[in-house]
Amino acid sequence: MALYESDHTKFIREWLEKHPEELVEQQKGRALWWDKAPRPLETMQDDIAAKVPSKGYYYDAN
Repeated sequence: MALYESDHTKFIREWLEKHPEELVEQQKGRALWWDKAPRPLETMQDDIAAKVPSKGYYYDAN
């Protein structure tokens, strides 16, 4: 029994075979938008110290 593969998946697979340089660009884009490097401990401590506690009821004006 063959597994279903959409036309879009076939197209992308064939296109990437013809344009292997796009895999590098894809990895650069992922690194830019999604992959996050670990942050230094000092930066995380600064963020914790600067945090302002939120009110019990967010929409209260007082």
